[in-house]
Amino acid sequence: MVVGRAARGGASTLHSAFGPRGLEAHSKFKRATAPAEWHREAHISTRRRLMLPPIRGLPTGASVPLRQPTPASSRWYASDADQSIASASQQPPTPPPASTFSALPVTSFSIIAHIDHGKSTLADRLLELTGCIPAGRGNKQFLDTLKVERERGITVKSQAVSMVWNGCLLNLIDTPGHVDFAYEVSRSLSACQVALLVVDASQGIQSQTLSVLRIARSRNLLIIPVLNKIDLPASDPERVLDQLTELGLDVGPGGKEEAINVSAKTGAGVDKVLERLVLQARRRDEELAERQPLRALVFDSWYDSYKGVVALVAIYDGVLRKGDRICSSATGKRYEILNAGVNSPTANSTNELRTGQVGWVMMNMKVLEEAMIGDTLHHANARVEPLEGFKPTVPMVFAAAFPLDTTDFPKLEDAITRLALNDRSVTVARESSMALGQGCRLGFLGTLHLDVFRQRLEDEYGQTILVTAPTVPFRLTTKDGKQTHLNNPTEFPEDTSKGGSYAEIAEPVVKGTLICPEEHVGPMMELCAEHRGEELDCVFDDTSYGDSREVRMVYRLPLAEIVTDFFGKLKSRSSGFAAFEYEDDGYMASDLVKLSFLINGTPVDALANVIHRSKAVAAGRDMASRLREKIPRQQFEIAIQAIVGAKVIARETVKAYRRDVTAGLYGGHYERKLKHLTKQKEGKKRLREMSFGRVQVPQDAFLSVLDTRPKAK
Repeated sequence: MVVGRAARGGASTLHSAFGPRGLEAHSKFKRATAPAEWHREAHISTRRRLMLPPIRGLPTGASVPLRQPTPASSRWYASDADQSIASASQQPPTPPPASTFSALPVTSFSIIAHIDHGKSTLADRLLELTGCIPAGRGNKQFLDTLKVERERGITVKSQAVSMVWNGCLLNLIDTPGHVDFAYEVSRSLSACQVALLVVDASQGIQSQTLSVLRIARSRNLLIIPVLNKIDLPASDPERVLDQLTELGLDVGPGGKEEAINVSAKTGAGVDKVLERLVLQARRRDEELAERQPLRALVFDSWYDSYKGVVALVAIYDGVLRKGDRICSSATGKRYEILNAGVNSPTANSTNELRTGQVGWVMMNMKVLEEAMIGDTLHHANARVEPLEGFKPTVPMVFAAAFPLDTTDFPKLEDAITRLALNDRSVTVARESSMALGQGCRLGFLGTLHLDVFRQRLEDEYGQTILVTAPTVPFRLTTKDGKQTHLNNPTEFPEDTSKGGSYAEIAEPVVKGTLICPEEHVGPMMELCAEHRGEELDCVFDDTSYGDSREVRMVYRLPLAEIVTDFFGKLKSRSSGFAAFEYEDDGYMASDLVKLSFLINGTPVDALANVIHRSKAVAAGRDMASRLREKIPRQQFEIAIQAIVGAKVIARETVKAYRRDVTAGLYGGHYERKLKHLTKQKEGKKRLREMSFGRVQVPQDAFLSVLDTRPKAK
């Protein structure tokens, strides 16, 4: 009788009689016996809950399944919600065990592109399509594992992962897109045979597209152009193909560098990219010569707290096995291979790496400095010709880093050393400041490189630091023709006037490309003029921003002018519509001076800066004024002076505290008050003389004047 009442009373009665399991059984029974109208209502309810429009043209009474199997080439869906519905029954292919990788035809490829052209998104689709990671909306920048990469949406560190498609092993080496990380790109491409050149079909060729293409060509790689974002209404593949043809690429049908149209967001055309890579892998497998003695190129390394030094290598010749005795061509030291494997995408031990493979090796190497980037590893008893390494980088931006607490310098130095070993393009040298104590002067490839390094120190090592204003290297030429490069403003000569000991002082310049809508051309020209820019070209493009055209302007600018607040002003004056990229353009002679600061006659080296003579007075007044606001008042006056050479160009005074020593005098002659005032004046004078050179400038004053960290809004 209870069962009958429960069946007639519906789900609520069944729940009270048998609990949740009874309700579940009742629901299954109802779905199995319900008419087609119930299925239709359930489908509409599901799409409404996911905020999706109902399918048009659905007849009344039609039963619509929420999942339909689709071929691999069309398995991607237009929205994350549709994809989440579809992912349940579409199982990606299961990759073979990593131990079988060595028997497969292999090729290594890298994805190179201008920033924000869809490089990381394409890598996510490739990993999903090959079964390395499950398909789902959570796969965004899967290979970007650093916190700074996730927060900024950019790739900073190269990553290597192995995948299998149609019986071929494909090694993907993901690379950064920003020009500040060109060294990472160069290192990664040295381990590849193919480069996927991703170009946004709506934007076309950009400045960094040319930069990465130049690097790939210097490595003699096969270039496969990939036109991304073809699903956008503004995409123009024909225009981009014409641009690629002008660069000397054979992108037509049947050409050597035939272009592929894809949408990395939806997955359309991604399988064609894999097929092209498979074709290249089979060709290369046929061309591989007989096994030669082992030669492995080290193109990355890091230190693991539990496993020790781990090196990322590309096997050019031979086989590397666990237990082998190998030798470093750079240092001559010998090691034993403790383990070897590949990332697919997580670390998998294979115990061996064969010709063409890219993987990691663990050795009995205790010091990370011995894992030199660009080194060639070979068997201990074999003589081989070392592989071509990497050209040393030349830093373009310098800044000093100091701990907020001077007692934390040993920890900061250790953290900087460890992080710099993982990023070999950073140069490190000790520096001492009378005001800030011990610190390090660091060299970077750009301002973004500097800011990312600072953030990684905070995220990975917990070191909050004071970073001084970025400076650039200067070239000084004496009258006898000898050239020297100075990276520290304190080393800059005081006298740089004509007729002095130096024949020429030059600063680095860049060629910048500025793209903005037509209505912002005026403010952009004014901005470049304020920063000593020289206009080289101005082209009105056919690409439109609503009712206005796109304008492309080329300027030659001093590097020192764009490493400070140039980008902030650019975004502010263009309402965020302008874009700016630059590349090195050598050195240019300039009228530069050293701007120094004295506090009560004592020089403060941490505040010294090199600046153009025309801007020295304004910069000196501004910084002196900010120091006056931050330095607390004391019992005597504090003079803040900005000087160029021997001339004081700006002065501010921090007024002294004054006690009314005549307050207790009632009546009497004026000389009684004068006697007390004179005595106070002489005491303050002695106090000022005793404290000469020992004015305590608080840390907050330096933080406000020098710190380049982004301010919280």
